[in-house]
Amino acid sequence: MLWRRRIFILLISAGIIAAIVYGFMPKPVAVSAVKVRRAELRVTVEEEGKTRVKDRFVISAPVAGFVRRLQPDVGDIIKKGQVLVTLEPRRSGVLDARSRAAAQAGVEAAEAALSASREKVLAAAADAGYAAAEFGRIKTLFDKEVASKDAMEQARAKSEGAEANLKSLKFGVKVARFELEAARTALKYSAAAVSNGSERVVVIRAPINGTVLKVYQKSEGAVTEGQELIAIGDASTLEVEVDVLSKDAVSLRPGTAVLFNRWGGRVPLKGRVRLVEPAGFTKISALGVEEQRVLVISDITSDKSLWQRLGDGYRVDA
Repeated sequence: MLWRRRIFILLISAGIIAAIVYGFMPKPVAVSAVKVRRAELRVTVEEEGKTRVKDRFVISAPVAGFVRRLQPDVGDIIKKGQVLVTLEPRRSGVLDARSRAAAQAGVEAAEAALSASREKVLAAAADAGYAAAEFGRIKTLFDKEVASKDAMEQARAKSEGAEANLKSLKFGVKVARFELEAARTALKYSAAAVSNGSERVVVIRAPINGTVLKVYQKSEGAVTEGQELIAIGDASTLEVEVDVLSKDAVSLRPGTAVLFNRWGGRVPLKGRVRLVEPAGFTKISALGVEEQRVLVISDITSDKSLWQRLGDGYRVDA
């Protein structure tokens, strides 16, 4: 019984030692193996961009005035020299009862001033005639050596002075007539009156052949000098502007290859970087972080038949 117990204990001890040894033995690890080959490594910068027309012309009002209703609509084909905008002079203000009474009083005052100026001209003409006759009489006496030379000179001076005064008063009559006309004009021309359509207009023509991209003001109305009215351009000449982080922009240069994805077509479009602008700008990200970004301008090099449906301001992923 003693030997059997010892043999049993030895067997149990051997089993425990064998289990410990088995547990510490290294086991094989499953791996995936592939054949090593040399391939191209592509490092990309991916940002959202938008298309824009290369040559964009924004037509603005050269002077303040009243613009007629614009006939072209967005998408219309425009020929060079075609009339785009017609500007009329600004409309006169409407006279209320008080303003009209003041204008009427101004007209009556101008008429009275004109009448007074005409009466002064008549009086000055009489004085000039008398002075001229007096000078002629004294000059005759001087020629006969009856009047002195001093008397003749005085008579001449009075005659010339009277003549000059007459001319001055005649000019005063013209001024009074013009003032009367101005007062009548202020009373006559009002927005409430019907225009005779004889005003001169300013016509603005298309500088190029292109397409209407945007109409800023379709209906007629008053415009200020420099106000934007219509934008035109050649929609077939597009470029793509993409704003990238400045730290990414330093790795880009003209000629860098570009792929345009998620633009609406089935296949990506190819392009090339044309310009990396030298000046950056600050932009607030969606997380509220200030970022320094730079505009990168690229040209689409794919065949135009693939992207002819693209327009100005369309979104792409570059």
